[in-house]
Amino acid sequence: MKTLCLVLTVLFAVSCSTSRARKTPERPSARPLLRQVPTGRHSVPLPTQPVVTRALPAEAERALSFERDGEYVSAIREYHRLSGTSEDTAAKESYRIKALDLLETRLNESELKDVAGDSGFGALRGYAYYQLGSIYLDRRETDSARRSYSYVQSYIPGTETALRAMDLVSQLDSIRYVDSKTIGVVLPLSGRNAAIGQRALRGIEIGLGLSDGVSPYKLAIADSEGNPDVARRAVERLVKEDNVIGIIGSLLSRTAPAVASKADELGVPTIALSQKSGITEIGPTVFRNALTSEMQVRQIVRTAIDDMNLRRFAILYPNDQYGIEYANYFWDEVLARGGQVTAAQIYNPKDTDFRAVTQRLVGTWYVEARQDEFQLISKEKIQAQTNRRSVRQNKNAEDLLPAIVDFDAIFIPDSSKMLSQMAAFLSYAGVRNVKLLGTNLWNSPGIAKRAGSFGDKLVFVDSPTVDVTGGSSKFVSDYKQLFGEAPTGIEIQAYDSALLIRTLIGQGANTREQLTRRLTDIRSFPGATGPLFMSSAREVRRPLTSFVTDTTGNISPYRLPR
Repeated sequence: MKTLCLVLTVLFAVSCSTSRARKTPERPSARPLLRQVPTGRHSVPLPTQPVVTRALPAEAERALSFERDGEYVSAIREYHRLSGTSEDTAAKESYRIKALDLLETRLNESELKDVAGDSGFGALRGYAYYQLGSIYLDRRETDSARRSYSYVQSYIPGTETALRAMDLVSQLDSIRYVDSKTIGVVLPLSGRNAAIGQRALRGIEIGLGLSDGVSPYKLAIADSEGNPDVARRAVERLVKEDNVIGIIGSLLSRTAPAVASKADELGVPTIALSQKSGITEIGPTVFRNALTSEMQVRQIVRTAIDDMNLRRFAILYPNDQYGIEYANYFWDEVLARGGQVTAAQIYNPKDTDFRAVTQRLVGTWYVEARQDEFQLISKEKIQAQTNRRSVRQNKNAEDLLPAIVDFDAIFIPDSSKMLSQMAAFLSYAGVRNVKLLGTNLWNSPGIAKRAGSFGDKLVFVDSPTVDVTGGSSKFVSDYKQLFGEAPTGIEIQAYDSALLIRTLIGQGANTREQLTRRLTDIRSFPGATGPLFMSSAREVRRPLTSFVTDTTGNISPYRLPR
């Protein structure tokens, strides 16, 4: 038997061992949506001494027989009868505890309903209603949960279980009310990430029409401070005090899981703007609108192989979570499209000297392995370079060997700053006439200049800032007019997220459940730069563009040569 015992940050800890018919849900319980209240394994306090059930009186044989046969409702009925008729105080308590134990650990939903609806079970009906409330809360059926909990007081007034049930009713009431015109936002609005948080907030405000001054929608804004605990508390406040219908956020990988998990516990749909892997797997109310690693890799590889006819690739990637994740996705996508990965090198992102890394990439580091080739080089040149020392002792021996460039492009999932360093070492290592492929981190002014001799050979992916359908983007023009600059991908994603929620509410999604369902069903929604689609994994699929650089340093969308 599998036992689920959830003691999460904000709900009562309650044991609900599964029965032969009642199975534990695979996803986290919804019950953490409520504040923690004390409880033990059972709904009633147990005596300090263990209850002796191995030697129950002969009068209990009928109940034990029902129990052995798996007829738990009948067994509970018999134990309840014995508890009421026995003259022995210890036996009476033993029967009562035995009945409660079976009720809490062996009955499925249908059987609990039988007990709750049968007046013959007396006070046990209150405990059955409590268990039913827990089942409904697991399934996020908050109305049914509240109704069941509210019945408990009628059957077992003044008990610990009744007080706990009334507390849960009160908490459910606090999250029950929804203001369909109030949208919550959790963003880093202070600290080192404040600038990006403010940019996202700009996009959200325009998406809700707040910049026009006549919007019926309201924003409830919370600063995550880049702290998961602060973000988690902010979500709870937005739901219980501001009664938001949905939440947009968070941007940061370290706070996104906290926002998503707390919102999901509370049954509130949230649209994450973070690239954090697996964020939508947290729960069914979690959506994402961001440029994920998978989306970017799929686009860059499609452009390289299908449009540019490149077939062989090398990968230079940092030894951190970002680099490893992108490198793995890139390798898989290249193979899936029929390409080859001929070389791969990992590097420490804190290093500044990448000579050894680039030499390993092109094979000039491994002098001993290329002895035959090495011996063909002019003896005079070798003598001058080695000065009677072994090949390996001469630190410049690698420079005598030509680079093995058996790739058409190098994928470097790192920042534009790192690109400038790596490009210089690649050039020094003898790499010429290959494309350098990157992510949206490269979409910054001056990127071509940073790349040195590779300035006109860069290819990277980002959201377009013009409508891919050929029209002009109203959001982009409005943003420029308001702030005097073009929006970045963050503002575009935030705007689209707010516009999605605003539109769906306008179409009648006035509850959190309705908004969740409507978000799931999004098909070809008109976003700022093109149509948006919601995938089965609740990921917003949006237009992506591959950008290239030219000899003048300009960045422009890649177009197939005519």
